[in-house]
Amino acid sequence: MASGQDTRTQPQAPRSRGRPRSFDRATALEKALMAFWRHGYEATSVSGLTRIMGIGAPSLYAAFGDKRTLFEEVVRLYADTYGAFGDRALTEEPTARAAVARMLREAAAEYTDPAHPYGCLVVHAATNCTSPEVEQLLRERRNAGIAAVEARIRADVAAGRLPPGTDATALARHTGALQQGMSQQARDGAGRGELEALAEIAMAIWPRY
Repeated sequence: MASGQDTRTQPQAPRSRGRPRSFDRATALEKALMAFWRHGYEATSVSGLTRIMGIGAPSLYAAFGDKRTLFEEVVRLYADTYGAFGDRALTEEPTARAAVARMLREAAAEYTDPAHPYGCLVVHAATNCTSPEVEQLLRERRNAGIAAVEARIRADVAAGRLPPGTDATALARHTGALQQGMSQQARDGAGRGELEALAEIAMAIWPRY
């Protein structure tokens, strides 16, 4: 052995823990949203999701959890994006009447937009669903929307902007029923103008001083 040769073992670089994520999470989540919106929760399989999202099943589970957990995140994303027009109207408009009128007009536009599936994900995604948890999640979302409208109507009654005998519960449920019906009609082929006409008729029944 040549003199001066260093025979010590050199330390090796530490190995990275796991493979880095090779996909964009936000893009994959948007693709999952479109799949659930188009087909509903029950008909959207894990194998279909991995194909649409462009990832393997292990990556899906690692990034999003199981199918139901992924769907819950999809619903939150939908509420913050495509479905946010209702909350914006209730927050920004000066009266309940103006807020509901705007909400229904924007629903007519959103539900018939060809850039994405027709109708409302929160209304239709639990069709034929066998998961009580998913049904409850969407039911609570729909009921929360009606409750928000009712609260706004009650505030206007208290402020004198609507007659004191106004049935806030019935009027809010009428708004919710119309919005859900508009969603179904959009899926059945109704156009934006047709749904806007329904919104105009709905506003004609609102009580006035």
